Amino acid sequence: MTPLSVQGGYVIKRDVLKDFSLGQRVAEDEVDELATYFVETEQWNRVWRGDVDVVYGPKGSGKSAIYSTLVSREDQLFDRGILIRAAESPRGTPAFSSLVEDPPLSEVEFMSLWKLYFLGLIADAFEEYSVKGEDAKRVIRLLNDARLRPAGKISLRTHVKNALDYVRRILRPTEVEPTLALDPATGGLTGLSTRIQFSEPSSAERAQGDIYIDELYAAADRALADDDVDIWLLLDRLDVAFVGSPEFERNALRALFKVYLDLNDLQHVRLKIFLRTDIWKAITSSGFREASHITRELVLKWDRGALLQLVAQRLVRNPGLVQHYNVSPSDVKTDTQAQTALFKRVYPLQVEGGPNKPQTFDWCLSRTRDGSRLTAPRELIHLLTETRDVQMKWLEIGEAEPEGEPLFQRGALKEALPAVSDVRLTKTLYAEYPHLRNYLEMLEGQKTNHSVQSLTAIWRESEEKAKEVALRLVDIGFFEKRGTFIDPEFWVPFLYRPALNLVQGTAEGVTIEVNDEIEEQG
Repeated sequence: MTPLSVQGGYVIKRDVLKDFSLGQRVAEDEVDELATYFVETEQWNRVWRGDVDVVYGPKGSGKSAIYSTLVSREDQLFDRGILIRAAESPRGTPAFSSLVEDPPLSEVEFMSLWKLYFLGLIADAFEEYSVKGEDAKRVIRLLNDARLRPAGKISLRTHVKNALDYVRRILRPTEVEPTLALDPATGGLTGLSTRIQFSEPSSAERAQGDIYIDELYAAADRALADDDVDIWLLLDRLDVAFVGSPEFERNALRALFKVYLDLNDLQHVRLKIFLRTDIWKAITSSGFREASHITRELVLKWDRGALLQLVAQRLVRNPGLVQHYNVSPSDVKTDTQAQTALFKRVYPLQVEGGPNKPQTFDWCLSRTRDGSRLTAPRELIHLLTETRDVQMKWLEIGEAEPEGEPLFQRGALKEALPAVSDVRLTKTLYAEYPHLRNYLEMLEGQKTNHSVQSLTAIWRESEEKAKEVALRLVDIGFFEKRGTFIDPEFWVPFLYRPALNLVQGTAEGVTIEVNDEIEEQG
């Protein structure tokens, strides 16, 4: 920590700001530090207890933070009798990305791939954690015989490739598979080779040694029961794993959830799936009967109190700030009043003065809220981080320090917002929905409240097409839908306005006037 300088009896605020940090916006970029300020909400507690298998949430809502915290607490989970296995790479190239160019051809192939892949990870865990019962040995032996687990530790990508190659050999045979196993050294007969089948084998197939994959899962479940342990297979970053092909993503994820339901009868094997809300909507938009059977689920939502606690816990990670304000980190972490008081000392009371204007924390929430009316931690942290950078830049060029207790001036928060808006627009919406980019760009410089008719004129589309696009923009959080079902209207949240240079007001022909002063107060 930089020593704090004192001038005229007061600490120089620039010294406090030099080492000031609220952490990274993205959980994957701060895995090592996340545990020091992770907010253990009731949502987290439900996952930690094992009550939840499927976690949905918008981008930046904290799914990866929960995933990363589970991984970082592997030892604590082990003490509870829970083994964990990451089923997707937490960083770098996703394990399943190699499938995009040559994906499985059918739902059966996708489901078979998922099942065989997960079984390979379970076998790895058996060896790593010395699960040695006869059932465990059988699972390992049969997978090894099928050449699904070559000698030595293999990557997740290799697991995926081996599983897919095997699925194709079984489900798309180009020649008769040999059923006699030969010793590669002597050429002598060693017995029947076992094939893992993805549907119930016939009597003739069983006579040749074939086995149904679900029987291997039952054996794995018994092996875990004998050792009195469970295994959790964790799946995150699925939005990255299948990027570039919406149809491939939809088929892969629908198959994944069917496999999840297939494995629900097992007592000691659980899939833990972390998925973006908009992707779940996309894969179920054309109907998905199995969705009603997925009950161990949770949709991440952050209320005002949880977001305030998150910010406060990150503030007190800064030793200089703690010293400057003479606060107790332990008190701040557990006391809502202490969190509120600290925020009001660090930041100005209001960003925009006036009796009807919100206080600063609520102003921040209103500026980082998307069309779903939810604020994700990622955008809130980004706004406050950019605010620090703006304020530090001003101090470095010789501007006066903020008056009174706050470290920040009102204008720093305002000047920070365009960077947040631009990143959200370009790195989330443009990057993940390139087919909608042209429609968004055509809104640049337009008003913030629209009807189907005004969008029809801007986009030069039919009313039917304009409404279809607008509703899709509602789904991804760009628009907030207002009005009625018959006559909907579409309002752009504050979050996206700076990036598109939008003009506050109502487009010609829109019947509902929106009071933004009321809106920003939630």
